[in-house]
Amino acid sequence: MTYRRAAIPALMGGLLLTALLWWAGASAQALHLPGSTDVLGGQAAAELERWLLPWSYEPPASVRFDAESGAIGDSAATDAGRYLGLYSTAMQIRFFAVFAFFVPGALLLIRRLPPVRGRLTAALLALWAWGLVAGTLAVTVSAPWLIASHGRGSYRLLPQLASVIATGRQALVATALVTALATVLVARITAKGAGPLPQEVVPARAARLAATVGTAAIALSLVVLSYQPVAAAIQTVSPDGGLFAEPGDLLRTWLLLGAWDSPAGVQLGDWLLYRAADVLILVVVWWALRRLPVLLTRVTVPAMAAGAVCATVVALLASQLLRIATDGSGLRWGILHMSAVLGGGVPAAVTWGLVGGVAAAVTLRVSVGRTETTAATTLVPESSRPRLDA
Repeated sequence: MTYRRAAIPALMGGLLLTALLWWAGASAQALHLPGSTDVLGGQAAAELERWLLPWSYEPPASVRFDAESGAIGDSAATDAGRYLGLYSTAMQIRFFAVFAFFVPGALLLIRRLPPVRGRLTAALLALWAWGLVAGTLAVTVSAPWLIASHGRGSYRLLPQLASVIATGRQALVATALVTALATVLVARITAKGAGPLPQEVVPARAARLAATVGTAAIALSLVVLSYQPVAAAIQTVSPDGGLFAEPGDLLRTWLLLGAWDSPAGVQLGDWLLYRAADVLILVVVWWALRRLPVLLTRVTVPAMAAGAVCATVVALLASQLLRIATDGSGLRWGILHMSAVLGGGVPAAVTWGLVGGVAAAVTLRVSVGRTETTAATTLVPESSRPRLDA
């Protein structure tokens, strides 16, 4: 699929995702109306407001209070206006970054993984995951301005960054899904008349080996780094003072895909049930990386890296849905409260998905090269091979 054909759905998807997030943020203020509380209930309205506020242009009460309390003397109004201006700048950067991050990734995915017959489901899931990635990266790059708008940008900067990066993901899950559906629909229209799309012929053994290597990178985070004693050691990393002190929360955000410990103090059945979600992540990632070289129109390192990131995000969503379905507390707290876990772990999925995708691509290239060399050597008659006499 050419770049010209793929650019139309990618641009449309970027605009739609940005517009949906802006609309979601603008709807946050409506939850303060008495009718909303009567219909949804106080707890549900407060939960939804917490999901939508990270995308709202209207500064929350905490920002207004911090802006006013951070001002001193006669310049109080001017300083408060500057802090509120920083918040507005942060939101402008956030929405622009959503569009800027989504379009290139969607363009690559649509071109290498066009939503045609046999690839439709994979393309839909990949674009859904990429919407989550784009939103998370947008929240990350706009976080410094948002922190500064509270008037305490120099206080525990890295823990504050970790806290801000973890916000806004629940709204992204729904808006990214709608965006993926619309993008796939437009991409199917633009793909008509493009002619037969190429398909890589990859040896099954090479594809399995590449998938195993890529999954091993995900397992390093999910099994080794996420083990509580190791995670605690990461948490307690603390360089000497300054803006970059206390990086533990930020490191956990970008390195840990889960959290687990030995079954001490809990029933073995419950412990195994929670570990089933972790096993599901590895199974989904391995299967996706195994199928990805066959589904791509051309196997390249960027395409494999982007595909691995999307596969890791989809695997995380699948494990989170499994935990929601098997957690008995959902009846007590409500499905809205339980759904708050959706979308978590995307920063770590970006980190390890890139590592796993690049490792899988390199392994695949080396393995296929060795296979082709072996096949070429086998086809040469033994009589025509050079003899190395002593």
